[in-house]
Amino acid sequence: MAAYNGVPVPSDGGTIAYEGGRFIVPDRPVIPYIEGDGTGRDIWKAARRVFDAAVEKTFAGRRRIEWYEVFAGEKAFQRFDEWLPQDTLEAITQFRIAIKGPLTTPVGGGIRSLNVALRQLLNLYACWRPVKYIPGVPSPVREPSRMNIVIFRENTEDVYAGIEWREGTPQAKRLIEFVNHLLREDGVKKQMRADSGVGLKPISITGTRQLVRRGLQYALDRGLQRVTLVHKGNIMKFTEGAFRDWGYQLARDEFRQQIVTERESWILASRDQDPGLSIEAIAAQIEPGLAMAPPAFQKQVAEEVKTCLDSIYATHGRGEWKKKILVNDRIADSMLQQILTRADEYQVVCTPNLNGDYLSDACAAQIGGLGLAPGANIGDGYGVFEATHGTAPKYADKDVINPSALIRSGALMFEFIGWAEVGELIERALAATIAQRRVTYDLERLLKREGVENVEKLGTSAFASALIENMGAVKTQSA
Repeated sequence: MAAYNGVPVPSDGGTIAYEGGRFIVPDRPVIPYIEGDGTGRDIWKAARRVFDAAVEKTFAGRRRIEWYEVFAGEKAFQRFDEWLPQDTLEAITQFRIAIKGPLTTPVGGGIRSLNVALRQLLNLYACWRPVKYIPGVPSPVREPSRMNIVIFRENTEDVYAGIEWREGTPQAKRLIEFVNHLLREDGVKKQMRADSGVGLKPISITGTRQLVRRGLQYALDRGLQRVTLVHKGNIMKFTEGAFRDWGYQLARDEFRQQIVTERESWILASRDQDPGLSIEAIAAQIEPGLAMAPPAFQKQVAEEVKTCLDSIYATHGRGEWKKKILVNDRIADSMLQQILTRADEYQVVCTPNLNGDYLSDACAAQIGGLGLAPGANIGDGYGVFEATHGTAPKYADKDVINPSALIRSGALMFEFIGWAEVGELIERALAATIAQRRVTYDLERLLKREGVENVEKLGTSAFASALIENMGAVKTQSA
């Protein structure tokens, strides 16, 4: 289309294509943006200047972004009397990549969530949340430099599928009666209370495999060594426990030569240390208390050991397993503890939707909060990048808010489309500016609280200017 929402598409721009699992990006790609509500207006203006400067300095004028405004939230309602116009969705579908500021959810509801709508339309199945500490940022933990984790949170199912009914409705009553009938058929005495609100928690093989595949490929592409499946499978055995099992199976099916599971590593290490150990002796080493377990379980563990050695010792044994990506799993509540005590033991994390929500914010708190945390909703051939914080309307149009979350989300966007050097330049400039103690009011307040002197408080636009200044001399890069 030549226009969306009545706004002509930039005539000089081209459309990003996607073929064979790769983006084909023209020198002047059209990228839709949503300015955002409240402080979104301030942070978008600042972020856009940083993006344009980074592209210019990286490619010496041979490439640039043709920004194209589309509408959602308050600005869309004022212009079109609807919060999320269909043309906005169609424009993002056409151009594949978009970036947005924070949006208001109006009192009383009635708005389609842009994220939910796009996740469903474009199968944006992964919420991509890298969480890396920037030196000099105040943190509530003693060693925040340990935090450098990339979270892939499943984005389309779990309790966020929105399948629920209010207490007392006919639908809730029918579902409760149905479930209680199934429980009685299974001989379970426990019954669901009649005055319950009810919801469903779907976790599928499809959703799990596509998420874990992306996490493993990310680790492989970047030379990382650990991928962790985070779940609550000890309680929810057929949803989150299945997520764990399906994740391991995907790893074995599609990345066999590149990975070793944690349990396999124990088996291989035992054989490496003592080639004469029997299958039963190795089984006893990897499963404490096995001698007291039922015979059927003892046999099961012994078969696991034999299968592992027969299938992969030739390729993974004699220390070769140490060079592979280690795939392990952690219970969600334990993981929330471990990111505080030993975050540096984790690199890539794959998790169902709800656990990922908790985990990503808990990690972000260690690096300075959501004001510094980037986010993206991505799938195969599509991506929507966003600041994950709210609109903070009381600070709107005052040129004081920290634009770093949106700026770092833009850095992710450039990495995603294959312009990684642009994102790297942005991150280096951000780190340099913070190291100079030239920061917005939120970080200035925290630094002074810790007794740091010579802190320069900058407004939103001045902070963007400082980042651009710190990008240094114009870089050149072959096309």
